[in-house]
Amino acid sequence: MHELVIFDCDGVLVDSEVISNEVLARMLTREGVPTTLREARRDYQGLLLADIRSHAEAKLGRSLPSGWLAEYEHERAEAFRHGLEPVAGAAEAVRRVKAAGLKVCVASQGALKKTRMTLGLTGLRDLFPPDALFSAHDVPRPKPDPALFQHAARYMDAKPSACVVIEDTPSGVMAAVAAGMRTIGYAADSDERALRNAGAEIVRSLDGLPKLLGLLPV
Repeated sequence: MHELVIFDCDGVLVDSEVISNEVLARMLTREGVPTTLREARRDYQGLLLADIRSHAEAKLGRSLPSGWLAEYEHERAEAFRHGLEPVAGAAEAVRRVKAAGLKVCVASQGALKKTRMTLGLTGLRDLFPPDALFSAHDVPRPKPDPALFQHAARYMDAKPSACVVIEDTPSGVMAAVAAGMRTIGYAADSDERALRNAGAEIVRSLDGLPKLLGLLPV
């Protein structure tokens, strides 16, 4: 039934969302847009960096400095190097999926450079083939458009109906559903109701993913 499991990266494989949004909240506050971690996650999580900048400038009423995004990426990378961890159970879940003979890949809203860095820092990079990382920057429209997941499935030579997507944001779930793929919402640190409303089945721990996929114990 299943041929390919497509993992989102941030919040599904690497525990990066709090770190990213702490940096974002701090930098926005410095620029005159007082922002808490909760507000940053509510308003910006899952957006492309260009969209984050546009939303922030709309609140600020002026343009951010020309080098602001580059500074954000630098501060975020430094924070990742000092505190980024894999999501609990992520490595074992990927190994179980692969042991069952299914293909795996990563499809992230972020740039490939960031995905490679975060997977490398958390020891997950070697679990995925070198050509099995995909970014919304590769397609015309990001999530919630289905283009990224459709692109990943084509490249991995899998039918959409035989793909399973693991996501932690409603926009990602909507993209996967629109692509005609089975969609599992990882709800350990996300709004479970929002994931369900977007069309996902729910798993609260990645330890439960193999069972949900019907994989035999190894």
